[in-house]
Amino acid sequence: MATANGRDLPFLVAGGGIGGLVTAYALALKGFQVRVLEQSDEFREVGAGIQLGPNIFTALEKIGLKNAMLADAWVPNRQQMRDALTGKLITEVPLGEEFRKRFGQPYAVTHRHDILAVYLKACQGNNLISLETGREVVDFDDDGSKVTAILASGERVEGRALLGCDGLWSKIRQKIVGDGKPRVSGHLAYRAVLRRDEVPEDLWGPDVILWAGPRTHFVHYPLRRGELYNLVAVFHSDHYVEGWNTEGDKTLLYEHFKGQRPEVLRLLDRINAWKFWVLCDREPVKNWTKGRVTLLGDAAHPMLQYLAQGACQATEDAVWLAEKVAEQPDDLPAAFQAYQQQRYLRTGRVQIMARVYGEFYHARGVAAELRDMMLASRTPEQSFDSVNWLYGTI
Repeated sequence: MATANGRDLPFLVAGGGIGGLVTAYALALKGFQVRVLEQSDEFREVGAGIQLGPNIFTALEKIGLKNAMLADAWVPNRQQMRDALTGKLITEVPLGEEFRKRFGQPYAVTHRHDILAVYLKACQGNNLISLETGREVVDFDDDGSKVTAILASGERVEGRALLGCDGLWSKIRQKIVGDGKPRVSGHLAYRAVLRRDEVPEDLWGPDVILWAGPRTHFVHYPLRRGELYNLVAVFHSDHYVEGWNTEGDKTLLYEHFKGQRPEVLRLLDRINAWKFWVLCDREPVKNWTKGRVTLLGDAAHPMLQYLAQGACQATEDAVWLAEKVAEQPDDLPAAFQAYQQQRYLRTGRVQIMARVYGEFYHARGVAAELRDMMLASRTPEQSFDSVNWLYGTI
């Protein structure tokens, strides 16, 4: 029998990806019991490389996982943007001591699997967390004192509250927000990971390099302590497939990158098989909470990848959610409202600015010339100022 406020029941987390696992861990650190309900038969992360801004390390420091995250990551010296047609350097942002001094944290790149591994290991080491696979949450009931998650199998699982960490196609979001399918951006991303020895010596580099082309961009950087090399090629297309792990058509890729720099084409040639995904987001919303149910990460505020903030914002969400729940453990609807109030403008700004950055990267003609003029004249300090809103706080 549940108590009036469900305090003897665990928090239920729908989804065991990056957002779900870090949420479970942040709540457990505050002393709360958590059950993670993951639909797949194992906890795994598809995808490739991901960039980690200083803001994620600020959040990770609060839950004691910063060093674990850096252990397998790569810390580049700089970011460069180059013209994919001419090879000209458009702008360069140093990421060394000056950057760390400004933001108090490093900038790193890592594999999505390695982020998940850090969060999974932390959860496995905490006896307040139950990790359960093959359990897909498709619906819920909230009676005011507890939440019942309804699984695809028909099983009903009772909890103190339900946290929707079920991603871009969240079923829980549809019951709270009801905004239908995600917004398709018209951009496709092809991604691949090479071993260090598969990259020609003159093409391997320690930095994050972005080649900006007309309606395309190509980015590459090392992963996993430098053992791997991450490649992502993005171009405009109206092709649409749900999911993150579809086999890519190399012919289509080469059509869009035809005529670009030899460095770009030679790296594209090294790949035997590409995976692709259709880039989607949603319009920012002010409310993603209803009673004892709230959303987090991509379920709450899916964003395009141009600011490299998906995992960063989900981690920030988890830390703030745990803080607000700990402040009001006997009034979870109020705690969830406070969490949402803390987060919606910041995450909404990231959603909108990610779209803007996508336009910058893919500019052509006059727009590309104006972009290059604007960025070329920036000092490192001005570059830091432009992202202070993002990296300087969580």
